[in-house]
Amino acid sequence: MECNENSRAKFYCCSCFYTDNIFLEEYKIHVRYISEQQFTKDYQMVLRNLGCVTNEQFKNVTEKIEKEIQRRRLLGQTSTERTAFISEFYKPLHSHVYVLQKSYLAPEFLEIVNFSRSEDANVEGLLNLIESLAAERTYRFPMFTKEFCRNLIEELANFEQSDAPKGRPNTMNNYGILLNELGFDNRFITPLRENYLQPIAMLLYPDCGGDSLDSHKAFVVKYALHQDLDLSYHYDNAEITLNVLLGKAFTEGNLYFGDMRQVPISDSECVEIEHKVTCGLLHRGQQFHGALPITLGQRWNLIVWMRSSSVRNKLCPMCNKTPQLVEEVGFADGFTKDTFLQNAEQRTCSIN
Repeated sequence: MECNENSRAKFYCCSCFYTDNIFLEEYKIHVRYISEQQFTKDYQMVLRNLGCVTNEQFKNVTEKIEKEIQRRRLLGQTSTERTAFISEFYKPLHSHVYVLQKSYLAPEFLEIVNFSRSEDANVEGLLNLIESLAAERTYRFPMFTKEFCRNLIEELANFEQSDAPKGRPNTMNNYGILLNELGFDNRFITPLRENYLQPIAMLLYPDCGGDSLDSHKAFVVKYALHQDLDLSYHYDNAEITLNVLLGKAFTEGNLYFGDMRQVPISDSECVEIEHKVTCGLLHRGQQFHGALPITLGQRWNLIVWMRSSSVRNKLCPMCNKTPQLVEEVGFADGFTKDTFLQNAEQRTCSIN
């Protein structure tokens, strides 16, 4: 797919984005909110067992949820406004980091990519070049140079300290940066996905859409004392996730992984994994995972949720239903109407 925005397909969200998977930080659960009546029926006793015992506390929860739903409904508009402001007024510290260059990539990563592109590429050969981790089908490999990671963190810190408006990456991370709003999509993240990550994903995850990744959501999350310290157990709105540890110095904060979301949490066992600076960690988006608290310093992670419309058009990974498409800006949540309609037509033909 070309990096030119005018040439790419139109992408959509599923309507469940406005009702489902709303994270309540205080109680560490995700909820669904259709109406106050439905929410009270489904969650009042659950929340009571988690410490939400007074009417005032429950009212505060519903108010936060309604505010989050409103934020999501206005997300396309506010994101477009932030992007325009940043483009016009923000002055980058390191403008070169916005355009992907081979020199930013670790030699080991280039070797992995070259092998994956070759005619002789196969899974066995690839696994000899990357590190298989304790969590099933989770892999680690050197990704960027230390100099690039340092320059990128300096650029992100400069933006963080500026007066430019900032969007929140998701409901679970309070501190982070949406890279599309900052201008990284077309000349950095998209070519990284298309030219470097997809050849690897085709070999490792052909059953998860690794051969048909056509969109993404990319953001950076920051963990620091008196800010976000950890990340609760969850799965991603992605087919495949890349998590790169950029730096800085910190202690503790290992990642932990469980089973795929189809396995009941009560039947799942977690394994702890150490992340390494400059390294990328690749895993299936629907695999449960989290991050333990850091106890000192700062940690910056680059996250790329890679999506395959040919996979998610059949079943929304967040609500487990046929997606109900809603127009949004940019890559939205990676659904496309054309393939969606083709699938619908195929189902109709099979019924007839």
